[in-house]
Amino acid sequence: MMNERILAHGENLNKIFDTHLPPITLCKKLRRLEVKASWYSEAYCNGTIDAIEHDQNSEAILKTLDRILGFRKKKIPVFVNSDPRGYALKIKDKWVRKNKNVTLSKDWGGYGLLAPDLR
Repeated sequence: MMNERILAHGENLNKIFDTHLPPITLCKKLRRLEVKASWYSEAYCNGTIDAIEHDQNSEAILKTLDRILGFRKKKIPVFVNSDPRGYALKIKDKWVRKNKNVTLSKDWGGYGLLAPDLR
């Protein structure tokens, strides 16, 4: 069942971003970035790293994410959420609400989740 959820999520991501990557490969790449971004957000909130280091790491993750998804060229508002209590890689809620054909997991605020834990 987990593989089916991962496959469906990857297919939904490809409907949005058209990466030409196999759905499972895409999900694995994004999940690794999610874990990394979450770690930096938690380290920032715990005071282990400062705001400058957090911002630099977040921008590096977004740069890698843009190479995979091409979200900047498509004007999709992807961002790194610095609150470690939820997922880190998200699409702004306003964009998700406006694009009703988008089928992604969402958090309570309506933000689209790029790499949820699908276990």
